Amino acid sequence: MIIGIVGTLALTTFMFLRGPAAWQRIYYPLNFRAEIARSAERHEVNPYLVAAIIDGESSFDPRARSSQGAVGLMQVLPSTAQQLARNRTVDATKYPLDSLSDPDVNIEYGTAYFRYLVERYHEVETALAAYNAGLVRADAWAAKGGDIRDAIDFPETRHYVLRVARAKDRYEALYPDAFPKRRQ
Repeated sequence: MIIGIVGTLALTTFMFLRGPAAWQRIYYPLNFRAEIARSAERHEVNPYLVAAIIDGESSFDPRARSSQGAVGLMQVLPSTAQQLARNRTVDATKYPLDSLSDPDVNIEYGTAYFRYLVERYHEVETALAAYNAGLVRADAWAAKGGDIRDAIDFPETRHYVLRVARAKDRYEALYPDAFPKRRQ
């Protein structure tokens, strides 16, 4: 009985992760395409990477909330959104701070913040580590030099960086025509 259950679970997992594209798309949904495309283009971030961050942060659940107070699809902290609005990185009149649960607003702030992190660290994996664990920790890991993945001492963050990078590749493979062609 147990062997049958384990075998069924293994087969199902294989189908979702490496089986036919139709099955994989269930595991890797791509919702909110228009919102992702707009913000990704505006902030010059790969839209497939934005989708992968959303998948890693909330599994595309716009109602997601963390114990730390992060909100929505991209798990944006209200204080981070306020800073982005204050710096005029995001237009708070068009993307109101009190609407962080709205997918369009949340994706705008999350993508703008990720762009800020890429500019700060000059590499995507360190930006992902900072997005997940915060600037102070990412600064300490980056200061060690070498491959950021080796410097990350939080298993959750190390796994997050790898999972998001892999998800980006899967989104690109599963939805090759989801977004307008871009230079990158």
